[in-house]
Amino acid sequence: MMLIGIDPHKSTHTATAVDPGTNRDQASIRIDGTLQEYQRMLDWARQWPQRRWAVENARGLGHHLTSWLLARGEQVVDVQPSAPARVRQLSRGAGRKNDRIDAAAAACVAAVQGDARPVQPENSTDALALLDERRSNLALARVRAVNQLHALLRALLPGGAPRDLSAAKAEQLLETVVPVGPAETTRHALAADLITEVRAWDVKLKDNAKAMAALVAESGSRLTDTPGIAAITAARLLGRTGNPTRFPTASAFAQYAGTAPIEIASADRAHHRLSRHGDRQLNAALHTVAITQIRMPGTGDTPTSKPKSQKARHPGKHGAA
Repeated sequence: MMLIGIDPHKSTHTATAVDPGTNRDQASIRIDGTLQEYQRMLDWARQWPQRRWAVENARGLGHHLTSWLLARGEQVVDVQPSAPARVRQLSRGAGRKNDRIDAAAAACVAAVQGDARPVQPENSTDALALLDERRSNLALARVRAVNQLHALLRALLPGGAPRDLSAAKAEQLLETVVPVGPAETTRHALAADLITEVRAWDVKLKDNAKAMAALVAESGSRLTDTPGIAAITAARLLGRTGNPTRFPTASAFAQYAGTAPIEIASADRAHHRLSRHGDRQLNAALHTVAITQIRMPGTGDTPTSKPKSQKARHPGKHGAA
């Protein structure tokens, strides 16, 4: 199998074919970062029916090219940028560096067992991450529109509007206002326009939730069977976590999510504090699940009754036992 190393840049990519048996450079091509040039590079690589791509920094600069190759059925492995640097230092030429040498070094690293990680094609968890990001943006836009609507209604109505304002409630309140003068007329028109926007955001949020629920069901995940986890929370957990098998232990996942306590040494004893690191969005989702389970009888680890405290007995004060 021919190894094709890729040295990616923002505007150009260099591919070098290396024979894994001899680690010799067979051919090289340099392309621009466009879809047409991607296809030209793939046509060039088809001269080797058995091939595998080794992309340096496949999750960074090489992410787009990696996704494009995986979508077309190609085998791709990810090579960390530090690994080709070691190959250059150990090879002849005193660590000379150019794009063709870097691409060849990436292919050489891929030939060594354990120095490259296979990259999987994008799946439903990647789609859920996109939907989750979209939902966050939709929610922010709706909150901004509702805040503007509150400000207008405060100037049109005595006492303003309730905090839990919906589009229907705002429309009912606005119908009670008969604007007088250019300022009130303008506020009335702007409020009506904002109500239309809030309704649009509500529809988009509902469609987003339906798409999330469909993808969660399609993924075969059983997260929604857990008390406190609905489709939207499950979508966030799956989208933020990705492939759970990439975490070797539960402790590694806790460290990634920022839920693992941090030990702090003191003069008297060691104690712990909450971590401020990790994926904060994932941490917030787990916190929501925990709080929901606490409020639900029969779930979580909340004890039904607190144990009675026992006072320590001091022989000097109360006598010997």
